[in-house]
Amino acid sequence: MSHFTTVQTKIQNLMRLELVLKELGFAYTRAQAEQLVHVKGYLGQKTQAQMVIHASKTYDIGVNVNAETGLVTFVADWEFVEMTAGFNQDEFTRRINQRYAYHTVKEEVQKRGYTLEEEKVDEENHIHLKVASWSE
Repeated sequence: MSHFTTVQTKIQNLMRLELVLKELGFAYTRAQAEQLVHVKGYLGQKTQAQMVIHASKTYDIGVNVNAETGLVTFVADWEFVEMTAGFNQDEFTRRINQRYAYHTVKEEVQKRGYTLEEEKVDEENHIHLKVASWSE
């Protein structure tokens, strides 16, 4: 029998997370007006979350923000997400964290007055950014 499992991340900016989800092609629903949304699991089991990522037609990934730390956690019935969506918990969190870090770095580079000159992705899917500063 499957069950819901929670994974903590270092993600703190929900708007940036939404950007990443859109970029990776995930549909999601964010709770409105302090309400929670339902996260679907095995045999109709449900849990609640502040946002739900629609991983497949039958299984979801919930997103919650810890009020004390501001950190995001993902909750899902990962066994069945993997079976129906084709990715596991580690792959999902790695992809989300990588794109989240990418956008965080790009935003910080711009804030500090640097320009992005070059961007490469190597054969191991590592992202390499080359930035420059125009100092006087």
